[in-house]
Amino acid sequence: MKLTERFLRYVSCPTASCEANEACPSSEGQLALAKLLVMELQEMGAKDAHMDENGYVYAVIPANTEEKKPVIGFIAHMDTSPDCSGENIKAAVKLYEGGDLLLNEEESIFLSPKDFPSLERNIGKHLIVTDGTTLLGADDKAGIAEIMEMADTLLHSDRPHGEIRVAFTPDEEIGRGADLFDVQKFGCDFAYTADGGTLGELEYENFNAASAAVTVYGTNIHPGSAKDKMKNAMTMAMEFNALLPADQVPEKTEGYEGFFHLVGMEGCVETATLHYIIRDHDMEKFEEKKRVFHEAGKTLCQKYGEGTFITVSTDSYYNMKKQILPHMEIIRLAEKAMEEAGVTPVTVPIRGGTDGARLSFMGLPCPNLCTGGENYHGRFEYIPVEDMERCAEILLNIACGA
Repeated sequence: MKLTERFLRYVSCPTASCEANEACPSSEGQLALAKLLVMELQEMGAKDAHMDENGYVYAVIPANTEEKKPVIGFIAHMDTSPDCSGENIKAAVKLYEGGDLLLNEEESIFLSPKDFPSLERNIGKHLIVTDGTTLLGADDKAGIAEIMEMADTLLHSDRPHGEIRVAFTPDEEIGRGADLFDVQKFGCDFAYTADGGTLGELEYENFNAASAAVTVYGTNIHPGSAKDKMKNAMTMAMEFNALLPADQVPEKTEGYEGFFHLVGMEGCVETATLHYIIRDHDMEKFEEKKRVFHEAGKTLCQKYGEGTFITVSTDSYYNMKKQILPHMEIIRLAEKAMEEAGVTPVTVPIRGGTDGARLSFMGLPCPNLCTGGENYHGRFEYIPVEDMERCAEILLNIACGA
């Protein structure tokens, strides 16, 4: 099976995770994909390929050399983002020759370099796209396909390598991917998540992250007699949001700059709730952002009454850099593997997180590798076939280069 065929097979399976479901995996589609991956791993000859009771997939590619080598792991996640529909994906492979790329003639949907300048460096490549009504799912089914391609190649070639282990996790997009990961059973000296984007990117710094919410309690009364009596929880919630730094939001930040991101809101006059994620690479700035968030609630309680604003925050994961710095040889190994594949490595900070961030703090150093995709989590997601092939080659070079 060719790499492109693998990828198209995987994206045809809807696997959006569901934060409201506390089960693991949080969606039936992930179980279906996990079973498919186990079957394929068994058919290609991997050892101990299985899905555990929590929907995690594990498999072993035995060493084919007596030379002592480290045990290396490769990890990708099976779920796709719930932020955009992943149902009935209509994927197509199109040669990109520049300009606007037609995705959907009936609805006049185009993928344009005016909106997505990354297209300009992909002229002449074959792009896998959708019809512009769903996401594609390259995050992270591209990573899965590339790992599976590497595994198949290792199992059917004589290139010398040590023991390689692969794992596919559920629910990474809702922050639970590492919750039930069995690091001890995985048994690796170090690992890589194949969960990045643009070809050449190599990441070992990520945001410190927290989820946060504020619940606002108002007082409803007939609007005809509401003067000096009504407390509208919704307008009070907007007042809370206005106290947060207006320039520290995703749409106004880049690189190492952190942010407050309002991701959801619901309410009525009596009660309103705002949901946020808080991010910063620097731990001191991260802690300061959480302080500012809670202080906004205290300030408004002084204005409207004690208990009117209830703020909560929960840390999600931390910057893996601290855990990777003592193991920079695994970064050098990845850089060498990229160069051997004709790819220039570019070390960039992740403006997000991966399973690898939490796994690094669980004792498994785990930086993140590119998979080649662009515009993740949206209708204009795409991935060049040629870049996927390079990424699979990079994984192979790492596996054989340690």
